[in-house]
Amino acid sequence: MFDLINPSKIFYWIEKLINFINSIFFIILIIAMTFALVLSPPDYLQGDSVRIMYVHVPSAWIGLLSFTCLAFLSILSFIFKIKNLNLITKSIAPIGLMFTCLAVLTGSLWGQPTWGTWWAWDARITSMVILALFYVLFILAHKLIEDEYKANKISSLIAIIGAINIPIIKYSVDWWNTLHQPSSINVYGDSYVHSSMLLPLMLMLFVLLLYCALIFLMKYKTEIIRIKKKNIKRL
Repeated sequence: MFDLINPSKIFYWIEKLINFINSIFFIILIIAMTFALVLSPPDYLQGDSVRIMYVHVPSAWIGLLSFTCLAFLSILSFIFKIKNLNLITKSIAPIGLMFTCLAVLTGSLWGQPTWGTWWAWDARITSMVILALFYVLFILAHKLIEDEYKANKISSLIAIIGAINIPIIKYSVDWWNTLHQPSSINVYGDSYVHSSMLLPLMLMLFVLLLYCALIFLMKYKTEIIRIKKKNIKRL
């Protein structure tokens, strides 16, 4: 397991994984897009605008999952002082920010025909914007602070504090009266999405996760090269 995050041994596995993902990505993307745009039915109330869901929902899930990983790995970094965990969090943060912003943007596009407005100070939407701000703070901590130890410490604190927002996002539709609909898919309860829409939703989630993996591997490889160059200069 530790070989997978060891910078001295990771390049072989990164190239293998990148090549594998590249070999299947576009095939799965075409299948997912066909289900999402062609085979899935329009909603009986929202019509074809419901197809925004196939990007919006997976993007929101990935944004939340990415920040949860940031917070968890930051806690581990504090406890065990594993430097490679900081490289991993730095590689995850841009991905999480991108998908959080995409979730907010597609939510706005979906809200206009559904709610009649591009923006509302809804609890779910507002808490997602706050999540994006925490991502920005995390990334800026690494960009603006030259001392790497200090940057890692401050960014880890930002991730841990920002994790408080995760359950707020999750349960905002239950705690407050909001325009945003309650969760339609529940792991431990009943789901309210028909299989004709659930299948393309899961396919799009899988495609976007593959894309995340591809970007993460390339970013992580870049971070390793940057650290190696920095260490060579010190010598």
